[in-house]
Amino acid sequence: MSKFSVIIAAAGKAERFGGVEKKTFAKLDGRPVFLRSVEHFVTRPDVCQTILAIAPEDMGTMKSKYAANLGFMGVKLVEGGDRRCDTVAAALKIVSDDAEFVAVHDASRACVTTEMINEVFAEAVKAGAAIPAAPITGTVKRVAESMVVEGTELRAGLYEAQTPQVFRKDLLLDAYARLGEIKEEITDDAQLVELAGHPVAVVKSTPTNIKITTKGDMTLASAILKAQPAKAAPRMSAFEEAQW
Repeated sequence: MSKFSVIIAAAGKAERFGGVEKKTFAKLDGRPVFLRSVEHFVTRPDVCQTILAIAPEDMGTMKSKYAANLGFMGVKLVEGGDRRCDTVAAALKIVSDDAEFVAVHDASRACVTTEMINEVFAEAVKAGAAIPAAPITGTVKRVAESMVVEGTELRAGLYEAQTPQVFRKDLLLDAYARLGEIKEEITDDAQLVELAGHPVAVVKSTPTNIKITTKGDMTLASAILKAQPAKAAPRMSAFEEAQW
């Protein structure tokens, strides 16, 4: 069985989320958003390591409120950077030698399913690099800063990239070694691997694997979770349950 190290990226500023509480710690049906994402991976037999990359200013809160829980689940904490690629680069420094593949997942994509993870992991083993992506079904407009339509894009062949994005470890490390040479804005890890010259396979996903960005998305995410088949939550001690 191939072994995977999973990086949960949770170091974003989440400025569009608003409010006093950061999106990372916001409760989604009673559990923090980041935990909802972490739980998808920590009990998988093919995952040998889970790394949670958070903003430096969140480290104190994470340790004071959740250190016992994360320790119980074997989750390693690392400080992220200003950009997503800086956050992943920091986590890559502590990736286990036992891992053959690295999966990078947005902490805010708490609605990913076990089936989707299974499919992307399996495709990455075959292709070396794989991502889930949903076909764009709406009409896409290119809009100027003045909020006037400049044109209509052809949507044929357009997909919205999601996570987890999964890569053979050596491919991802090689792609990140070239990061300093790249001038364009990097918005996901697949883009770096593409620029390094390796093809990235796509596993067709659905829009339900949403990325929580605003408070309104929390309502939608809750509805999506309720519509998914029920599954047993990881067992926790009374102390851990009280902490959550």
